[in-house]
Amino acid sequence: MTIKTGARDTDQDKLHEACGVFGIFGRGEDAARITFFGLHALQHRGQESAGIVAGDGHRLTAHLRMGLVSQVFTEEDLLGLRGHIAVGHTRYSTTGSSKLNNAQPIVVRTPSCEFAVAHNGNLVNSAPLREKMLEEGYTFRTTTDTELIARLFCEGPGQDLLDRIRRAVPRLQGAYSLVMATPDQLFALRDPVGVRPLCLGRLNSAWVVASESCALATVGATYVREVEPGELLVIDDQGVETYQVSERESQATCIFEYIYFARPDSVINNRLVYLARQEMGRELAREHPADADIVIAVPDSAVPGGIGYAQESGIPFAEGLVKNRYIGRTFIQPDQRLREMGIHLKLNPLPEVLADKRVVVVDDSIVRGSTTKPIVRLLREAGAKEVHVRIHAPPMRHPCYLGVDTARRNELIAAQKSVDEIKDFLGADSLGYLSLDGLVRAVKVSGSRLCQGCFTGHYPVPVQLDFDKFALESRDGCCEPISEQMVEPFVEPAPSKK
Repeated sequence: MTIKTGARDTDQDKLHEACGVFGIFGRGEDAARITFFGLHALQHRGQESAGIVAGDGHRLTAHLRMGLVSQVFTEEDLLGLRGHIAVGHTRYSTTGSSKLNNAQPIVVRTPSCEFAVAHNGNLVNSAPLREKMLEEGYTFRTTTDTELIARLFCEGPGQDLLDRIRRAVPRLQGAYSLVMATPDQLFALRDPVGVRPLCLGRLNSAWVVASESCALATVGATYVREVEPGELLVIDDQGVETYQVSERESQATCIFEYIYFARPDSVINNRLVYLARQEMGRELAREHPADADIVIAVPDSAVPGGIGYAQESGIPFAEGLVKNRYIGRTFIQPDQRLREMGIHLKLNPLPEVLADKRVVVVDDSIVRGSTTKPIVRLLREAGAKEVHVRIHAPPMRHPCYLGVDTARRNELIAAQKSVDEIKDFLGADSLGYLSLDGLVRAVKVSGSRLCQGCFTGHYPVPVQLDFDKFALESRDGCCEPISEQMVEPFVEPAPSKK
């Protein structure tokens, strides 16, 4: 059977998103259908694969495929996912390659445990942890850190599931926002510093958890609160029980959730992302003014920042670039002629808007510079007289190891060149980055509660500076390719360590 594919954004000069998770517990609700629409709202967080696991009180049923949410599920698929509990996942790979074996939620079934885990984040100790678990007798069928979590929670020592989770959490190092399910319970867990977002909502009598509040709004749920760092929620017919399963440390929410990852209509730390980005643009205009005729933004994530820059500077905002929102969502490679057109596949300029204008172009970040440079050239070819590049984030000089697939440090342009050198490389008339202090002011969250590692090199947890997302690949032949027929969770033999 052919595996459906698609949905990978081929833009290599952007940070790739950090996965989306969604879960619901609600008697009388079509949990899988609600989860389907919740995943649609989180599609921006991962476009490689998607999956839903449903529980009906007796067993878990799974449907996982490669591709976008709309490609993965049919009406027939959703009808087969019966139950009042569901967890869902949209994936961009940060540990383990992009293949069907690694699609989530990961399901583990043994005679004593049936458990599904959807994970947003990255365990920085995945390689040594896996080696230790192999020594302890665990076996694996994927190359993801998510399976390590699932097996520790399902198969580890402890009197019951809650006890096993409590015992396992100290072994997990890094970022993890988890939505998990048994046939009759829903769980949500956030790491001790809360790197990735996770929130709780209410839908009639049902409870909903999601990576972002925008997913709650999409399914008609009311935002209740964020899941706290180190907090475990256990949701069943008795309601929501909360446990602090790890000592809460200083919170360190990823600052790039505000800059780029999260949807603008999401709320993180009680701050609407749209307003934070707009304020970034205002701060940027104050720090790096320009003598220009119009302000434009690179769509879509930089638009609020562009509007803020225009408001603060008094320079009119205009739409100078139009984005093709679908060309990047495919695995089909362009032919050589289209490849040579490069950025034209994704962005088209409006010459009638740009001709003979001094243009400020606002963007959210520069990673390698391999997209920004063609954009500058595109604007000049469309008639722009001057191009002033403004970035509503500081220079990114360090990789992320906590759930974001970034370039290596020697590929980050700001780690290799000065701002003036970057300006010359881009071919811009001027270049200005928002300062870290300006960014923190815009977010309106204390800098001590934000992870700023990609700017400063100081991370909230110890990281492996040589971390490789494929570190778990090709180890002891654990993982044979699986077909679509094998995606349905299987009953595994009792692990040898028991």
